[in-house]
Amino acid sequence: MTSDERVRAWRPDVPGVGEVLHAHFTEHAYPAHTHDLWTVLLVDTGGVSYELERRPLDAPAGSVTLLPPHVPHDGRAVSPTGFDKRVIYLDERWLPLGLTGAAVAGPTLDDGELVRSVAALHGALARPGDELEAETRLAMVSERMVAHLDRSAGVPRDGREPGLARRVRDLLDRDLVEAPTLESLADDLDTHATHLVRAFGREYGLPPHRYVTGRRVDRARRLLLDGMPAAEVATTVGFHDQAHLIRHFRRTLGVTPGAYVRSAA
Repeated sequence: MTSDERVRAWRPDVPGVGEVLHAHFTEHAYPAHTHDLWTVLLVDTGGVSYELERRPLDAPAGSVTLLPPHVPHDGRAVSPTGFDKRVIYLDERWLPLGLTGAAVAGPTLDDGELVRSVAALHGALARPGDELEAETRLAMVSERMVAHLDRSAGVPRDGREPGLARRVRDLLDRDLVEAPTLESLADDLDTHATHLVRAFGREYGLPPHRYVTGRRVDRARRLLLDGMPAAEVATTVGFHDQAHLIRHFRRTLGVTPGAYVRSAA
């Protein structure tokens, strides 16, 4: 790998995500290979030329491409300036293996909203402490990708399910510090994570991760006014660290925790 080429890879604590990879390549060309997970490829700049089952294809900038497990593919830059890409590797709980044929037939999805949603998902996956947000975003991204590949998936139901939404809220309220994953909530309630997110959003007007964040900020406000140091408050209410608390506190209330305490003095 030359000095112009960069790679960052990590495994977030999000169910069903095997790995996240961000990279800039100019000269590197992938030989034919396969993965045992779905590859969700977001090309940010440049473009990627590749073969999928020996069929030549391109993944242009500003596109999302789905490469199914166990299907050979390669990859190289389409221009000397190279390309920037962000990749999420997902298991079949988010994309069923039955969609492999559809993905081989049409791997690149022409959907600007999906591109923006996948980019936002990468942002959440890169922030320690925002795993529930990442899982929520992934549920909606997964639904949209499945709808592209499986035209029989149909339109999600619009009917409200207050009973399911209340049960989700009760489980979230039970432990705001160690909030459950969507996967565990879905298992407990015998439903799918995507259906759970939709039911909760229809009833309460926000996704589960924002509900948890708001409740944590409320608790943080009280503890700050009680005189507890911000660093201690952060971990007490369930944030990853003080920086995580500051970011969400400012986003919610418009001021930092320190400014909030000073205003009450």
